[in-house]
Amino acid sequence: MQAPDKMDMHSESFLRSLMRKQLRLSILCAAAFLIVLLGLPLANYFYPEFMARRILGFTLSWLLLGIGFFPAVWLIAWVFIRRSIALEEAEVREVQTSNASDQRE
Repeated sequence: MQAPDKMDMHSESFLRSLMRKQLRLSILCAAAFLIVLLGLPLANYFYPEFMARRILGFTLSWLLLGIGFFPAVWLIAWVFIRRSIALEEAEVREVQTSNASDQRE
């Protein structure tokens, strides 16, 4: 039987900590997505002359929408996946380190 103070990857405290960190990451990524999603209409509303400039035959607003939007969303998704995996691995390392130091004592 395990000692009650020994950390376990399946314990409620471990899962709660991991879920809290992933929630924080999710909120940050959702906020970044909303900025990207709402940024173009807001830029068109507040800076219509600037967004109407032509670049490579397209207005800046269409160029950003056609070329910039999807890479920005992919970048947000890539960051979310990488950070989420890193959070899980860090939590597992912390538990393993804690358990290894408990076994040595």
